[in-house]
Amino acid sequence: MHAPTDHTVADGHLRRPLPRHAPVPPARSRATRPGPLLRLRLAPDGQVPRRLDGVWWPRSDDLLAELPELLAGLPRAWGDIASVMVDGTAWAGSPGRMLVCNQVVRLRRSTAAHAPGTVVLMAPGRGRRDLRVVPPGTTEEAARPLMSAGADGLV
Repeated sequence: MHAPTDHTVADGHLRRPLPRHAPVPPARSRATRPGPLLRLRLAPDGQVPRRLDGVWWPRSDDLLAELPELLAGLPRAWGDIASVMVDGTAWAGSPGRMLVCNQVVRLRRSTAAHAPGTVVLMAPGRGRRDLRVVPPGTTEEAARPLMSAGADGLV
């Protein structure tokens, strides 16, 4: 048998292997990474049915980056979201499904004129929740009244 060499070849590039005693850096979870706060305001719980359950102000139009943070920030009482329908004109392309918190979430895009600027969240056995989406490029000055309306249940 040959002793290990100082270099290995992978993908056509010469690479130096890590020594066996080199510590492997721990994977950083989302919880340990400092990041911006979720910009979400929910209408108060009540007996009166509402058209919208709150307002969400994502930081980008990248659904794959924004959706996991949204779903992680929702109240537990809303249940596990299994399906999400978004305004297809407002978001960058996305697959039909994605894995969020070890759960497959189905993504659907709508171009219906009756629901522009919304995201619909469906949880089996818990029902449907609708959120108004403030476009990511909105200034804080313009977004503030929309977010407040969501917190006051006026949406």
